Amino acid sequence: MRVLTFFILYFLISVGSLEAQVTSSTLVGLNIGNIAPELDFKNVNDKNIKLSSLRGNVVLIDFWASWCGPCRRENPNIVAVHKKYSKSKFKKAKGFKIYSVSLDNNKSAWINAIQQDKLNWKEHVSDLKGWESIGAFSYQVKSIPQNFLIDSDGRIISKNLKGIALHQQIDKLIKVL
Repeated sequence: MRVLTFFILYFLISVGSLEAQVTSSTLVGLNIGNIAPELDFKNVNDKNIKLSSLRGNVVLIDFWASWCGPCRRENPNIVAVHKKYSKSKFKKAKGFKIYSVSLDNNKSAWINAIQQDKLNWKEHVSDLKGWESIGAFSYQVKSIPQNFLIDSDGRIISKNLKGIALHQQIDKLIKVL
């Protein structure tokens, strides 16, 4: 009986492993090569924006908050990235977008920070739950700023790029600067 149980268990594990290999190209997760988990939050005008609505573009998912000093110090680099790449031609994408996920609790502080830091793109979202944010939980965000760069198919290609490293990674994806 133990031998039969062992073989059944071995068979089930083998089949499960085979299924994981077959579906790894569509695996949703946080590792390089995984499809980025869906995010769907309200923007500053209370309209939902889904991350998947940006498919076809290279997307920087940027987790930040108005009260976060390191985030605010990184924002000039994020602005420079947006300015540099928003009109660039990409090898396998129609463009570049930033999906900014705020871990704020206070809507007016969030909106003021967007204006003060000149974060001039449309895809600013938050559930205004701070560290209890579903986005922070889904992406295992333990500190900010934190980011994920995804390709036009929604696959994670890099994580936690700051400063010039972010520019260098995006440079690899464009046709012409």
